[in-house]
Amino acid sequence: MKIIITGGAGFIGTHVVKLFVKKYPNYSIYNLDALTYAGNLENLKDIETYPNYHFIKADITDEQHINSLFQEIQPNAVIHLAAESHVDRSIMNPNQFVITNVLGTIHLLNASRKLNDFQVFYHISTDEVYGSLGETGYFTEKTPYDPRSPYSASKASSDHFVRSYYHTYHLPIKISNCSNNYGPYQFPEKLIPLCINNILNEKPLPIYGKGENVRDWLFVEDHSRAIDLIFHKGKIGETYNIGGNSEKKNIEVVQTLCKIMNKKMNKPEGYYEKLITFVKDRAGHDLRYAIDFTKLKTELNWTPSVSFEEGIEKTIDWYLNNSDWLKSVTSGNYQKYYEEQYIKR
Repeated sequence: MKIIITGGAGFIGTHVVKLFVKKYPNYSIYNLDALTYAGNLENLKDIETYPNYHFIKADITDEQHINSLFQEIQPNAVIHLAAESHVDRSIMNPNQFVITNVLGTIHLLNASRKLNDFQVFYHISTDEVYGSLGETGYFTEKTPYDPRSPYSASKASSDHFVRSYYHTYHLPIKISNCSNNYGPYQFPEKLIPLCINNILNEKPLPIYGKGENVRDWLFVEDHSRAIDLIFHKGKIGETYNIGGNSEKKNIEVVQTLCKIMNKKMNKPEGYYEKLITFVKDRAGHDLRYAIDFTKLKTELNWTPSVSFEEGIEKTIDWYLNNSDWLKSVTSGNYQKYYEEQYIKR
């Protein structure tokens, strides 16, 4: 089987590509990534020489290039992870999110339709398409879409296009909507790696509003396992929610980080908590997300393997043990890796 994984040099994509390359040596894995600020080939150094792994620098918004690649590779499946994903960036530049998340997805769908032996187009999406919850209730696969940010609106649109290609063109598709991911290799613009990096540099830990916003936290390795299961055993045309069963207020997440880091860095109790700084709330900030993943548990026997406390400990240890990676990412030096390792070949 030939599988194209888009966005495979990004945070979640890194884990999915590594899992598939190592677990399925009989598959040919093609990692298509545009290597924007969020793509980092250093993440994949340990598999770049595997015979079943292939990296191709490609932008999903380039329709002609995507069409030619699909005709050349003739993939049997696509796992579509490439996306602009940061809400703050979508507020500043919504057009880019439409171009990448909507038009880019359409280009991939059209290229897939032209293939002879095509088995599945698996689209990875977010729980943010469902909007915001109150203090109770959970998102299910039947929850009406109600996106509140340009980012979530662009992902909702791409979800709709994927489903439309299933109903109109009979393209075999699957969709999953996940809660907030965290873990190794996450770019330090997101809350957890940002705070870890700021703690190490004793910089302020910015929290929107009063930190009351609630998110369901999903360890990225658990998400990758779910993607593997859905890809191989999920039903064509179906949607699956993937949640971490770990609801936390943002302030609780940051306080947990501070407490663990106090111990690991041999600081007195309450030392890093002094860095917590409340800032003006984000525009259109959703109050609460919470995922009901009963369908995934019942049909495919998937549940999270780690609690938030276990996952956050693993995440902190990874960042502490990979300080060079963190420095490379925050300095921008990681973007030189492609030129050094690939352009010279």
